[in-house]
Amino acid sequence: MKEYMFLFHGPREPMSILKSPEKMQAHMQKWAAWMGDLGQKGKLVSAQPLEAASGKQIHSGKQAITDGPFMEGKDLIVGGYLICKAESYDEAVSLAKGCPILSEFDNAVVEVRVVQEMKP
Repeated sequence: MKEYMFLFHGPREPMSILKSPEKMQAHMQKWAAWMGDLGQKGKLVSAQPLEAASGKQIHSGKQAITDGPFMEGKDLIVGGYLICKAESYDEAVSLAKGCPILSEFDNAVVEVRVVQEMKP
């Protein structure tokens, strides 16, 4: 079984879109249910949110440092990640389709990447 990383690209200020503490709580319950299901199936390796207010990008060449972690402008941020185990890339994509941000935010993206195994 390979490991896959999901990178969650979502709005910079999710609370302003969810509009109320009740909607935010309901959203977090969806996350807990989705991640709990992955855990019960033995697919969840780890997951963490990332702070929205921090991040820098270091560029090659002159090693310029810019604010980050943004996708094409400052509207979307990388809000967190999850590492899961799956039998195939297709299975990983199928698991990612259950991510709550896809049903809550119009412009959300879940990027699915294969974690490359490093050999000594």
